[in-house]
Amino acid sequence: MNIKFLVKLGKSGNKIRQMLLQVYRDNAMKKTAVYKWVKCFSEGRESVTDEERSGRPAASRTEETIAKIHQIVRENCRLTVRSIDEKVNIDGKTVRKILTEDLDMRKVCAKMAPKELAKEQKQRRATIFQDFWRGKMTFWAMSSQVMKWQSAQWKTANSP
Repeated sequence: MNIKFLVKLGKSGNKIRQMLLQVYRDNAMKKTAVYKWVKCFSEGRESVTDEERSGRPAASRTEETIAKIHQIVRENCRLTVRSIDEKVNIDGKTVRKILTEDLDMRKVCAKMAPKELAKEQKQRRATIFQDFWRGKMTFWAMSSQVMKWQSAQWKTANSP
């Protein structure tokens, strides 16, 4: 049933609600929603589409922003979602959706240590550990290697 039509016929909100319940039963519009629309149409509203509002536009997932994010990631694939959203001035959730859904990218982390270390690498790690154990080096100095999350990169399914 058309609430706008029934309001123009002069039906009350209560009567409109009863008619909706009679026709749609359990699937009928909630009472508060019916009264809201009755009030809007009584005050002269003609359309049920959303009216213009101030604020950030809802359409931040445009072809232009997708292309811009794609270009940013191609230039530096190690950027975080936060640094990308600061560059394009849209929220992080939207940036993440663009990266994962529109550009079909995933954040891939390199493993911290290869399965087999070279002899020099083993010796270097042993020396660092011994220096740390003897108190010559702090934990923070020892952890100068790149952390796992810092080495993460955005990759597509087709990239190596």
